Amino acid sequence: MASLTYDLTLAGLSVGSAAALTGIGLIVTHRATGVLNFAHGAIAMVCAYLLRQLAVEWDWPLPLAAALTLLVVAPGIGLALERFVFRPLSVLGSDPAQTLVASIGVFVLLVGGAALIWGPGAHSDAPTLVSADPWGQLAVTLVLAVGVGAMTRWTRFGRELRAVVDDRSLAVLGGIDADRVAAAGWAFGSFTAGLTGVLLAPYVRLDPYGLPLLVMEVVAVAVAARMRSLPVAVVVALGIGVAQSQLTRFHPSGWREPLVQALGANLFVVALLIAALVLPGTGARDALPRTATARVATPPGAWIVAVVLFLIPLGFAGRDLHTSVQVPALGVVLLSLVVVTGRGGQISLGQAAYAGLGALFTALLAAGRFPGLPELPELAALVVAVLLVAPLGLLTGWPAISRHGLALALATFAVGVGVSRFVFAQPYATAGLTLGRPAGFENDRTYYVLELGLLAGALLAAHALRRGRTGRALAAMRDHEAGASAAGVHVPALKLTAFVAGAALAALGGGMLGMGLRAFDPAAYDPVRGLLWFAAIVVLGADSVLGALAAAALLVGLDAGTRGGVAAALIGLLAVLVGRFPGGPYEALRLAASRLRLRREAALTPLGAGVRKRLRPKPPASRRVRVAAGATGVSAGAPESAEAPGPAGGGGPAGASGPGGTPRQGTTQGPGGTRKPGTTPAGPAAAGSPAEAGRPGGTPRPGTAHGPGGTPEPGTTPAGPEHAAPDRNAAYESAGPPTGRGPALPPKPRGAPAGRLLRARGLRVTYGGFIALDGVDLELRPGAVTAVVGPNGAGKSTLFHCLAGTVRPDAGRVTFGESDVTRLPAHARTRLGVARTFQQLAVFPTLTVAENVRVGAEQGRVVDPGAVERVSRLLGLDGAVRALPAAGLPTGTLRRVELARALAGSPRVLLLDEPAAGLDTGEVAALARVLRALAADGMALLVVEHDLDLVADLAHTVHVMTAGRIVASGPTRHVLDSLDGLDTAVEP
Repeated sequence: MASLTYDLTLAGLSVGSAAALTGIGLIVTHRATGVLNFAHGAIAMVCAYLLRQLAVEWDWPLPLAAALTLLVVAPGIGLALERFVFRPLSVLGSDPAQTLVASIGVFVLLVGGAALIWGPGAHSDAPTLVSADPWGQLAVTLVLAVGVGAMTRWTRFGRELRAVVDDRSLAVLGGIDADRVAAAGWAFGSFTAGLTGVLLAPYVRLDPYGLPLLVMEVVAVAVAARMRSLPVAVVVALGIGVAQSQLTRFHPSGWREPLVQALGANLFVVALLIAALVLPGTGARDALPRTATARVATPPGAWIVAVVLFLIPLGFAGRDLHTSVQVPALGVVLLSLVVVTGRGGQISLGQAAYAGLGALFTALLAAGRFPGLPELPELAALVVAVLLVAPLGLLTGWPAISRHGLALALATFAVGVGVSRFVFAQPYATAGLTLGRPAGFENDRTYYVLELGLLAGALLAAHALRRGRTGRALAAMRDHEAGASAAGVHVPALKLTAFVAGAALAALGGGMLGMGLRAFDPAAYDPVRGLLWFAAIVVLGADSVLGALAAAALLVGLDAGTRGGVAAALIGLLAVLVGRFPGGPYEALRLAASRLRLRREAALTPLGAGVRKRLRPKPPASRRVRVAAGATGVSAGAPESAEAPGPAGGGGPAGASGPGGTPRQGTTQGPGGTRKPGTTPAGPAAAGSPAEAGRPGGTPRPGTAHGPGGTPEPGTTPAGPEHAAPDRNAAYESAGPPTGRGPALPPKPRGAPAGRLLRARGLRVTYGGFIALDGVDLELRPGAVTAVVGPNGAGKSTLFHCLAGTVRPDAGRVTFGESDVTRLPAHARTRLGVARTFQQLAVFPTLTVAENVRVGAEQGRVVDPGAVERVSRLLGLDGAVRALPAAGLPTGTLRRVELARALAGSPRVLLLDEPAAGLDTGEVAALARVLRALAADGMALLVVEHDLDLVADLAHTVHVMTAGRIVASGPTRHVLDSLDGLDTAVEP
């Protein structure tokens, strides 16, 4: 017994040593570059194949072949990846999610290239570089770990490495060559990957798919070490290796035997599941770069072409028709990724598992082997299988609630690997399974017709998730999760919905694929396939159903018509282009096409110039133009005729001049193009308060006095040239509010009205021992504007987040009216009537301006479709700008879009975090007029702001914070005048 324990321990140390090498390489690469290298296993496989080629096929001496492989080729691969794939991403300032897409592309490219060069078959004659005695492998591992640790701690390069890890941009400013550090990290990480591959190859199956997956299963070692600690990684790897070997001693009887055997062979997979699903996540950035999920315009006639192409196989026969049967089925599987990734913006590397479960459940139900259910006809079995698999989407949907980016990628990958190892690879579940086709659809042609019908249904379902309220909510969550929650979208429930719908579609496609092949083939749903499908759908248009159909046809067609691996190599190459071209392959094609075009501009003949002059006469003097908020005034006597908006995207100052630089008609200007005194600026306030938004002609509210020429009487809000913004570009011309003399807003009421809407009592928040809030009390009253000022680090943002629901205080209460909302999340508070804006713009770039506002109207306190029009008029968003995508609009317009979305839900409390950030003087003045109007209509406003001029002009009450406490409170003028006497600095 002692001898058996010793032998199993030695075997476990051997396996654990190889796993430790993988962990060391992943950690060093991540610490040097911030990249979780999903291609680590593929590099290991390529190096193992190369050593076998040199030593076995070409009869090179093993030491020479090993030296070339490990000391030249493996580091060279790392240097090439850093220089040509990941350095462009770092220069462009990419986030970890974009590097993740690129690393998956490298994985797929190397796997496809290996299958193309060496074939998809397995080899069992890989040379043995180190004997089976584990002490040699353990010694190599410990030497590497100690060497890297010593280098990191005691050498200059180690100090540079730590500096780059802490803050790359600051390290560069300090004179450190960050590119050199990153290159060294990639070279060492690739060396350890190659060493892992050549050590494992003699003892495992050497094939393009098995070895990369085996290496990536032990990523749990690096995750358990939090991607930082080498000693933890080594200890965890050796411990799991020994435990996995010791499990082989147990041979229980009954149903427990296959379970124990599965654990004994896949303990690293269990560790990966625990590390990915239980431990805190690695990385917290967005799931995907916006370029990967942006809507791709459908070319005219594309659907007609797609329908024709999918009908062509009906004329095929024999092998061609049998191959074509796989295309609609795979298209349905890829549509599941369109729903999860393209619509919801959530990364999912485990869709192959759901497709495989759909095929497996269909086969079990049709064979009468599914526990508790009778034998079913094939079509009924497919429907029931979809219903059974759909709830299993919670396996990946639940982690997505609290995970993003790399952490979510690891969680979904772990689920996919776990299902593959513990379900598909177990004989008790899959042995002897066959799968027929539904009655009446037995031959390939009739079955293809059935598949087209099911594909059409799946397309309609995917289309439905893009349109309407749910589609807008999904797009909002994809574009800006915090902004969607602030708009009232229940983000956790929406994520679960996306993953459940994706699992159902994947199960449907998997069942169709199994019936098309007439068998359940576990290899068809391998986790590597999941990575390939994910890469394909990202590079060909994650939010495009046509992209899913094109990807399905490309993958099936290339695999059937060429050597195995061509499809994977092509998709991997396209995914790698994400690093070179942030917009993906489409941007690369557009750039190449633009370079091929002649750059010579066409010149008009004299006849053409004359025709254009006759077709484009000067506008009549009675016409008015649309200008930017507060940029240019309209003369008092200008008639109120139809407006003529300028061309969107044109150059030149908006509202300042007409064609040829001449002043626009209807604009009174002084010398130098400045507006003459007495004119009225145009701005969001021109529409008045919400109660006035619908007044015909924009007539002023009763009680608002105007002097001659439309200037306000003394005591009313001024709107002179000092509030005017500089001229804007033509984007402002199409995005700005309508010109015209609007009603003067009433002055802010003196004193705060009675009653409380939102109240905080004794709020206390700590972060790792640091006290961010220390017993803060605050009240927001209807019709009053409350401001919070203070230096950076005073606790203003933490207080704001506690009120908005994005931070839960350690102590204290937040009440809304008579209800305790301390534990309510942000979306629930929004639906009660507490809306907010963000310091960093939180708009949804893939939605139009009108759709952005509609999200707030559909998810807010009051669901009122008419609110979109009213709020758009109030903030000057009711013109041509309403149909423009939010991406690319000026900051001032986007601030109004964000504010309009918050107001569209009819809130009772509005929280504004740095609302003047990025605005010029005229835009700030216009914003102040709108906010005063909202307060005059009874809304409670909280403004966290550094601009003391805006605070002085707007707020009734000011609270000064420092060190997590409110140190001064009171009427605005009294508090601001006494700031010099406080022992704190309020930043202007």
